[in-house]
Amino acid sequence: MLSQLSPTIRQYLIVTGNYWAFTLTDGALRMLVVLHFHGLGYSPLEIALLFLFYEIFGVVTNLVGGWLGARLGLNRTMNIGLALQVIALAMLLVPATALTVPWVMAAQALSGIAKDLNKMSAKSSIKLLVPDTAQSTLYKWVALLTGSKNALKGAGFFLGGALLTLLGFHTAIAAMALALAAVWIASLLLLRRDLGRAKVKPKFRDLFSNSRAINILSAARLCLFGARDVWFVVALPVFLSQSLGWSHWQSGGFLALWIIGYGIVQALAPRLTGARKQLPDGRSALGWVAALALVPAAIAWGLDGGIDPTALVVGGLLLFGVLFALNSSLHSYLIVSYAREDGVSLDVGFYYMANALGRLLGTLLSGWVFQWAGLGAPGLAACLWISTLLLLITVAISLALPRAQPAPASRA
Repeated sequence: MLSQLSPTIRQYLIVTGNYWAFTLTDGALRMLVVLHFHGLGYSPLEIALLFLFYEIFGVVTNLVGGWLGARLGLNRTMNIGLALQVIALAMLLVPATALTVPWVMAAQALSGIAKDLNKMSAKSSIKLLVPDTAQSTLYKWVALLTGSKNALKGAGFFLGGALLTLLGFHTAIAAMALALAAVWIASLLLLRRDLGRAKVKPKFRDLFSNSRAINILSAARLCLFGARDVWFVVALPVFLSQSLGWSHWQSGGFLALWIIGYGIVQALAPRLTGARKQLPDGRSALGWVAALALVPAAIAWGLDGGIDPTALVVGGLLLFGVLFALNSSLHSYLIVSYAREDGVSLDVGFYYMANALGRLLGTLLSGWVFQWAGLGAPGLAACLWISTLLLLITVAISLALPRAQPAPASRA
């Protein structure tokens, strides 16, 4: 059946299938690690430290990974990412006595490198599979890839919990490693050999973009994701558990469903943003982020005013998720659209480096602000006000985004 499709569609399906398989195991692995080490008596701070290198290495990998993709080809960087994830899973198959915090942190660091190599390769590949004249198709394909990834990440949380219950930690890890190894072998055989390799091998100094549009969009992306994670990563789960009295399963299940819904909205973004009539540009990004900035401000104002926190936070989080998903999908399309075709991974890698920096900034601020302002509603409100400030900065940055398709990106 696959052989009857056009070469472009076949490559898109292979790239998407690789991304889906990786994302499902990545989400399941995170849940397995959290639940397993929580059951062993590890404190929340110790569990959070297990993922510290996962985020830090994402910043470096996106930057260097784009350079590697342009030199080696995106098929190779995607396959390297799949192989590294298999190795990261295999590292967790050691006896329980050897599963120390440093060892698991090292495995998570490798998984973080693998994840961002895989993501950069998948997003960059779409640019090369769609003609420049088919921007509407490009938006749809990027939205589908991005949205399905997040929906599967949420599904991976449930998968991790189910595998831990049914198979136990080590057997679940082994099953995922074997399944992903099969996907890796299939990718080695089916993915196009020269996908994304630049005609002229870029130098290391070419890591940094000289395109005004890409630099502006990257700065906006940094603040956008910092605004999400400043209250979503630490403050929100702790608030749901300690202040609202939710169990770990209630909190985890709700956030997993939120991520699945978030992914569905991302996939539907071309319809919801009116792309059939007019493709999005800088003006679209500005309008949607301005609407998003109102949501955390309204939730923070309600918490400070004593409004029922359960209805306020749950309802506000749902609205925030819809608007944030649309903003994220718009940005994902714009970076692929702005990027030059020859060496596309350099531009996409630089952009997702800014994305990873925003996540890291938001994660650090979330823990620090929530603890400094006081656990509970005051701490969450403080994080939400910081989120509002970061979104207002995103609005200011977005004022400078091009109102039409910019000239092809160049490298410094």
